[in-house]
Amino acid sequence: MVILGNLRRLSGVEFLKKVASGAFPPPPMAELMNIRITEVAHGRVVFEGTPAEYHYNPLGTIHGGMAATLLDSALGCCVNSCLEAGDLYTTLELKVNYLKAITLDTGPVRAISTIVHIGRTTAVAEARVLDVNDVLYAYASSTCLLRRVSPDQRP
Repeated sequence: MVILGNLRRLSGVEFLKKVASGAFPPPPMAELMNIRITEVAHGRVVFEGTPAEYHYNPLGTIHGGMAATLLDSALGCCVNSCLEAGDLYTTLELKVNYLKAITLDTGPVRAISTIVHIGRTTAVAEARVLDVNDVLYAYASSTCLLRRVSPDQRP
């Protein structure tokens, strides 16, 4: 897989910047959920999405899974932005607090994620979902397991 090969040969921040710029295609899940990475820096990542009717739940609001996907994507990529080429991560825990319902009237939302801790084997990140007026809709934290490669194994 071309994407996986690029992920392993570039640092996390280099890889994510290429996705954000369009040099690499977004993951299929991002296309499915209509979310995109818009900002990348070491230890900080922003994803944006615009709620659509297909995100609605039976209660007449945007399904919490849309916000959770936006948050999980931002959190994981934030951790990835701190990793060297060849290092990998996986989510161990995702904790989401829903604070306000998202609807079509909410308009575009963004998940801003920052690193809380990056260690040898685990990382912790936090993120917030905000609208264009900086109204807070959801908050999340994530713990990720890291698999680091030794310097002599780096591409």
